[in-house]
Amino acid sequence: MQATIIAIGDELLIGKVVNTNAAYIARKLNLIGISVKEAIVIGDNKQHILSSLENAHRKSDVIILTGGLGPTSDDITKPALCEYFGSKLEFRPDVLEQVKAFLDKRGGVLNDLNKSQAWVPDNCTLLNNPIGTAPGMFFEKEGRYYFALPGVPFEMEKMFDDHVIPILSKKAGIENIYHRTILTTGISESKLAETISEWEKSLPSFVKLAYLPSPGIVKVRLSVYHNPHGKEIIEDAERRLHAIIAPYIFGYDDDTLEGIVGHLLMSQNATLATAESCTGGNLSLSIVSVPGASAYYKGGIIAYSNEIKINELNVNPDIINHYGAVSQQTAEAMAKGCLNKFETHYSVAVTGIAGPDGGSPEKPVGTVWIAVASPKNIVSEKFLFGDNRIRNIQRSTIAALNMLRKTIEIK
Repeated sequence: MQATIIAIGDELLIGKVVNTNAAYIARKLNLIGISVKEAIVIGDNKQHILSSLENAHRKSDVIILTGGLGPTSDDITKPALCEYFGSKLEFRPDVLEQVKAFLDKRGGVLNDLNKSQAWVPDNCTLLNNPIGTAPGMFFEKEGRYYFALPGVPFEMEKMFDDHVIPILSKKAGIENIYHRTILTTGISESKLAETISEWEKSLPSFVKLAYLPSPGIVKVRLSVYHNPHGKEIIEDAERRLHAIIAPYIFGYDDDTLEGIVGHLLMSQNATLATAESCTGGNLSLSIVSVPGASAYYKGGIIAYSNEIKINELNVNPDIINHYGAVSQQTAEAMAKGCLNKFETHYSVAVTGIAGPDGGSPEKPVGTVWIAVASPKNIVSEKFLFGDNRIRNIQRSTIAALNMLRKTIEIK
């Protein structure tokens, strides 16, 4: 099966909003064996919507629209869908009740614009939206499957997972599709590909391999489609891969470093604190993004200035004066000071030069020192991440979590 994704909204065309929905949908469709033939962006224009639907009908089996389902005057997707499918808008009291319930939970007030969400095409199957006011819609026409979803990413993603995937899986008879994603860190995509090149050549031709890189992490995804033995085939390939790159593997599928760290801390009934300079709180943000983090994370200090390093983390000024704020000695002193201040089982300290300024020949932009301390031990490591400020922050965060993971696992 092939699919077309149509993203609707003037804000997408002028670059005010990034179209993350298309990437999410394409990734999810690929996992169930549906390939995306095209993904287009159009404005809030009725004729453009209609012509895009006609074109997609000729090319694809699945057409997915996002955006234009809100209650304001620029949201014209519903009228366009009525014209395309020969339907009319009808008032649905059940949808109104869902909108009212949603607003009541958030202290909102039901107004006429909100009420308009209860008017929907009379020949569609409604898709419940538990985290928003705009319901989704499902249509069938001449063997094609059409879905209209809200443009708000977190609403669209939940509705896609809850409704679109199950409907397509049932309608298309999708079966015997297997995937396994191996998560690695500490090795670049090119180095990883070189390291596992012989293993890659040994894979059967029907096993699909994809490298999915992001700052600090490279995912290796294995896929087998429409093969009843796919699970066993992937498990065998995974075992052989693990034997080659085990030191770089930190998890699988939907695992996250912060989630793994949290699980390890919980299993040891251990606590954690952080001391951050160049990451500016991003490490703490990653840690607390995990539900239940309050059970093990006690707090942190953003010691961006030397004054805070000295006064709050008890770093000896002579260390900074002699070795510099970005040094092994300072990182270790920050970690020790953090451990003592919060009285935790573990602490992590990060100090570095995020850039784009502040580097030197001895310490170029992207130089980062990370230290992990426990009452019995302290480990530290130097990293050179390059000259992009945002990526340096992201990669420093990942490296710090991975060092912490390894330290906890060793215990």
